[in-house]
Amino acid sequence: MITADLIGKTALVTGGASGIGLATAQLLRSCGASVAALDRAGDAPAGVAFVRADVTDADVVSAAVAEAVEALGGLDVLVNNAGIGAQGAVEENSDDEWHRVFDVNVVGLVRVTRAALPFLRHSSQAAIVNTCSVAATAGLPNRALYSATKGAVLSLTLAMAADLVAEGIRVNCVNPGTADTPWVGRLLDAADDPDAERAALEARQPMGRLVRAEEVAEAIAYLASPAAASTTGTALAVDGGMQGLRLRR
Repeated sequence: MITADLIGKTALVTGGASGIGLATAQLLRSCGASVAALDRAGDAPAGVAFVRADVTDADVVSAAVAEAVEALGGLDVLVNNAGIGAQGAVEENSDDEWHRVFDVNVVGLVRVTRAALPFLRHSSQAAIVNTCSVAATAGLPNRALYSATKGAVLSLTLAMAADLVAEGIRVNCVNPGTADTPWVGRLLDAADDPDAERAALEARQPMGRLVRAEEVAEAIAYLASPAAASTTGTALAVDGGMQGLRLRR
């Protein structure tokens, strides 16, 4: 736990009403930060300010970020977590679906960052953490569209880090493996055999279980904190060994 490192900090978490975003908002708050959650639906946890916004609307995003910063009294940390999933091989989604998922997962991140940067530039220890995925670095079946967006997030993280390092703004990302989140839960519920599908997802990760949202939140909190002051342009895997290990079963 890095409680002392976030006392007095201010943070905005997108997609903060559920899953990894909710766990992150709760953890940052418990670590002493003042936190706002941005989401298009749901509610923020106790002690966290909530701003409702859809990241596909630039004007709404700009207004929501300004509202969050006013409530917080500044901005030190931006966690770009909002995103949606997609299934299918490369030929199995329409052009409209490709545009829709990229609009949320990639351009949505750009809209929020663009709106937040004028405020982050006033911080002496500004940090941006993007939620990426192991799908950016490992070929996963039936995830072409989703993987493409997360590959873009990884590249964008590196480019942003290069552009902003001279201003003292650090940019990193976390690469979760398959996490036990509401989206994965909905996928399992829709499967012909949810128990078998869960077992297959667990077996795909060397640790033999799904990643917990709270574990990803811990990695985000570290990257957001001054404890990671010399870390920028880095992707931190929280994937149960999925990317790097090749085990004999």
